[in-house]
Amino acid sequence: MTISSSLKWSLLATIFIAPSGPALAQESPPPRFKAVAFDYFVIFNANSIIPAAEKAFPGKGPEFTRAWRAKQFEYGFLRSITGRHADFFKVTEDALVYAAEAMKLELTPEKRKSLLDAYLTLKPWPDAVDALRKLRAAGVRVITIANFSPRMLKANAENAGIADLFDELLSTQANGTYKPDPRAYALGMEHLKLKKEEIVFAAFGGWDAYGAKSFGYTTYWVNRFHLPMEELGIEPDGTSDNLEGLLKLVLGKP
Repeated sequence: MTISSSLKWSLLATIFIAPSGPALAQESPPPRFKAVAFDYFVIFNANSIIPAAEKAFPGKGPEFTRAWRAKQFEYGFLRSITGRHADFFKVTEDALVYAAEAMKLELTPEKRKSLLDAYLTLKPWPDAVDALRKLRAAGVRVITIANFSPRMLKANAENAGIADLFDELLSTQANGTYKPDPRAYALGMEHLKLKKEEIVFAAFGGWDAYGAKSFGYTTYWVNRFHLPMEELGIEPDGTSDNLEGLLKLVLGKP
């Protein structure tokens, strides 16, 4: 049986021409933003240090973890206001010592080391790795803007096997600041060589979302711990307790 010339051309058009037409373009719209800057706790679970805290102080792991983290960031704020910057791992150690003293717990050298090591071996949130891969696959650049020191950023990424999913592990130590100092957020623009409107900032803390939005970034608050919105008169552009909403915002998908 022979096939007419018109039918041949129709089949060829179906095979070779249709996939490159408008329909395919609609399936893969370009991302709405060129880069996402993450706070590290959006990627890594801050509570993954609880087992180490519980081992050091049985029955007080969660309480101690909260007290330590609160003092950790309070010390960052105080050092920022007073202009006495220090490596954030040192800030973390100072906060550890304070929290133990405040709760009247014995902090032996062995416990101090194991607890500090826990901040170098945080566990990623279940949805984090897949989200990073989707962003990279779409051509979106991925960096951090984190108060964590370079050592803390690198150790956690390498321990989790995801260092290759970041274009840069950027610490605010690069210019001697801590968030929410505007100079800390400006590091993203400087290192990416992009405009504010081309970058989305992904915040873990409500205070960080406030700082990034005040600076001028499109801001998404990944509210993992279901905390109330800060009463500061500024709200993020979007919020959820996972990364699905962030991906929709950045990739422009329904």
